[in-house]
Amino acid sequence: MSSGPSRPFVSVKFSPAGRTYSFLLPELALDGDGVAIGPAPASPPVPTNPPMSALSHGDKVIVQTADGRALGTVTRAVPVLAARKCPPADSELQVVRRATRDDVVTRLKQQQRERDAQRICLMKIRERGLAMKLARVEQLFDGSRLIFYYTAEGRVDFRELVRDLAAHFRIRIEMRQIGVRDEARMLGGYGSCGRPLCCTTFLQSFEPISIKMAKQQNLSLNPSKLSGMCGRLKCCLRYELPNGKGVKHGGCADEGGCGTCSNPTGPGGGGGCGTCGSGGCGTCG
Repeated sequence: MSSGPSRPFVSVKFSPAGRTYSFLLPELALDGDGVAIGPAPASPPVPTNPPMSALSHGDKVIVQTADGRALGTVTRAVPVLAARKCPPADSELQVVRRATRDDVVTRLKQQQRERDAQRICLMKIRERGLAMKLARVEQLFDGSRLIFYYTAEGRVDFRELVRDLAAHFRIRIEMRQIGVRDEARMLGGYGSCGRPLCCTTFLQSFEPISIKMAKQQNLSLNPSKLSGMCGRLKCCLRYELPNGKGVKHGGCADEGGCGTCSNPTGPGGGGGCGTCGSGGCGTCG
């Protein structure tokens, strides 16, 4: 990560209920209504690309991701979180260009194809009696392949299924097995609290959850109340644990931690887990 000044960036969302991701805007700074939350450069940028400099909330953009290019929507971000959301200066996550009408039409056609692929794949899974649950189908923006996300208790021999799908769609087929927590994050939804799922909106990783966390908070050990949409223990059981300084109900996000100590804490700004001593365990932030 570069030690120089941070480059401007924007927050981009790929689904209405999904989380936002930060993408760099190389060599320019936005002049909209607070969409760009990265610090502005020392001198005003030369308006070499007017369409990009006029980006605002709701605009469609083409971004570069780890899996290739994708179409997303620019969304407003919280300025106070700029330091935590700012990607590294050498990050490959960058805005490529503003999306055109043809890009939007192409994505709409791909979404229709994803629905058709999911319907056909479900039918073939039932025909072959495979012990797998299809979660989602995604087609890359460049149209190079279809990705099928599924959950299963063990290994599944889906070679014949892949051959059938490849013959039907005439495209490269990729099968990816995910866990039930990843499935909930991918599909989204609302928890018993009435708010969107934490894993869908802001959680960056899944930390270990144990029933001991519920006992420490004197909660009812009713599985139906402690389980989330994924069927596993709720991620929010970590939120009211004592933090790294021993403050009860301080919130697990106040301190960083290794996630493996007797007093685990969630992602945060650092400070250790509080149970490793003054020297730390070597894995805490």
